[in-house]
Amino acid sequence: MKFLADMGVSQTVVKTLRDNDYDALHLREQGLQRLAGPLIVEKAIEENRIILTFDLDFADLLAIGSLSLPSVIIFRLQKTNPAFVSARLLSVIEECEQALNRGAIIIIDDSRCRLRRLPLNG
Repeated sequence: MKFLADMGVSQTVVKTLRDNDYDALHLREQGLQRLAGPLIVEKAIEENRIILTFDLDFADLLAIGSLSLPSVIIFRLQKTNPAFVSARLLSVIEECEQALNRGAIIIIDDSRCRLRRLPLNG
């Protein structure tokens, strides 16, 4: 499973994914910190990556485009320290692996996650 972290996601979270044998990139590492949302989606599709973000706009982009990929994990957490974000993320990846591989939006909060299969309007 491959991940692309948006600017709001800590690079520590990306490191945790790598430490757990996931292929993870952060936009900042590639000098793409100003890349617009639609281009982030294109990059994720081209590289078969799951987007990690705190930004709700990605759900809108997928809905407008009737896209079935890429999957997006959106964090809606009260506790945003990297250790907590990483722990919640690793738990959700394990729980939702099949849905992420097929195309889904997963919203993670402090105690649960909500899953919507893509395309949203299909």
